[in-house]
Amino acid sequence: MNKKKLIVPLVLLLVTAVYFVFFDKDKKLKYIPENADVVALIDVKKLTGQYISSLILHPSRWGGGGPKDRKKESFKNSGVKIPDFLQVFHIKNTNFSEWYSVLELKDREKFIAFLKKQKFVSKGKYFFQKGQLYIAVKDNHCIAGTSDYFFGAAGDRFIQSSGKNNFTADQFIHNTSGSISFIRGNKIQNFSVELNENDIQIKNNEAPGSGRSIISKLKQRSCLLELELDAENIRRCSVFFNKKALDSISEISSLSIAADIEQVNDTIISYGYDDNFNEIEKKTYQKIIQPNYIIELQSLSPDKTLEYFQFRKWVNGQNQFTAIPFLPNTIIKDNKGIVIHSTRKPVYPPSKLNENYIFIRNNPLLLSSLKTLSDTEKRILSEVDYIFYESKDQHFWMTIKAKDEKIPLILRW
Repeated sequence: MNKKKLIVPLVLLLVTAVYFVFFDKDKKLKYIPENADVVALIDVKKLTGQYISSLILHPSRWGGGGPKDRKKESFKNSGVKIPDFLQVFHIKNTNFSEWYSVLELKDREKFIAFLKKQKFVSKGKYFFQKGQLYIAVKDNHCIAGTSDYFFGAAGDRFIQSSGKNNFTADQFIHNTSGSISFIRGNKIQNFSVELNENDIQIKNNEAPGSGRSIISKLKQRSCLLELELDAENIRRCSVFFNKKALDSISEISSLSIAADIEQVNDTIISYGYDDNFNEIEKKTYQKIIQPNYIIELQSLSPDKTLEYFQFRKWVNGQNQFTAIPFLPNTIIKDNKGIVIHSTRKPVYPPSKLNENYIFIRNNPLLLSSLKTLSDTEKRILSEVDYIFYESKDQHFWMTIKAKDEKIPLILRW
């Protein structure tokens, strides 16, 4: 009887503990500045619960204890206070590659010691850098970013003003693993982010269909990259590029690209002298990754589009389009628009699907060419099968598809 009486309070205690660990969340977003135009949130407690439930269902992962697990544990105990919602933001009128996040510190000195152990280089008092990641330690806060914008007085002003905005998590995220939100004045457009067994889904609402029919057709082809975009979707994608490079975007009515890569032998010719001081030619060979592609730009005014490219000095004396780094190529104007294609090996445009999509297929050659990536980044990218984006009317969705395995993605990454 006494044991039965103990069951009820123990169950209540367990339920209360589960609630506070996984569901009771601080929804105040103190570290999103007023001039942010893009915000990404990660629901840390939801992901933690998802990780634990996946771990329970996959006993083969119970052992742990590998280097990767020790690294995660070291960050958890590095002196950082893990928030309920990890806040990452982009500041208006800055390069799209510049992103920032702010974390509170429980132990500043312990965190600095952790940075040094992780081989961050000191760039001044409380400023650190490792590759493209910059970290500024301000009092009991850590500002991390892909730029050193907050290294100086801007970081001090930001910390002093933090907590004065009225942003809350409910404005950006609704019971999903994460979200990406675009802020335009008083309007916020939210995209949900869901981590599933073998993919990550990003969408703005319940889109009609899921692009499966398009994906099945694209997977039957061999291109590394394929895309088709109409004028409206070109305009939407233009926010990721320099505004000056798209001054004539209104003239372009559609864009299609097909591209692939292959490994080829490259000959290097050098000259030296023999023992009798006669000049001799030396040939050495190396393997390089070479792209093959065709870019078709349909334009309302092909003459005006080509004149603009020439005005921007994107066309050289050899009639090559130099705004992209992949040379040699040839640029041709016809009555429909502009065609740019690689010259080493022709690529024939695949049949049009007449949809708005971007499809990027993983390729081991692509991964091997990215020399600056860490081993961890290469491992993660090697598990990606493809990336697919599609838009239809006002519905937008993206799939980052990992290779199918029995172990869910959250336990692999």
